[in-house]
Amino acid sequence: MAEILEVTRLRPAPGLTPDDFVAANADINDYLKRRPGFQWRRIVVQEDGTILDIVAYDSLEHARAGAAGITAEMGDSPVHEAIDHSTVDWQFTTVLQHVE
Repeated sequence: MAEILEVTRLRPAPGLTPDDFVAANADINDYLKRRPGFQWRRIVVQEDGTILDIVAYDSLEHARAGAAGITAEMGDSPVHEAIDHSTVDWQFTTVLQHVE
């Protein structure tokens, strides 16, 4: 089975912290748990305050649908105001190896 990662790199909106970004994601987490093909999510912070938001799905189709819903179905989520949108870079990637 394929594992597709949606990887988003971003910075919090001016005046907000990475913890503020995480707190603004409560409804997004609930949304993701309802999505077909959702496997897991990790939000990590780098030393410079940049956030990597990584969501795993079981297929590219499910990943694209899940991502589209965050801007459509979840368009009124507080998370959108917690992001400096000029810093957003996101992509879908295919996992080649997974070691446990």
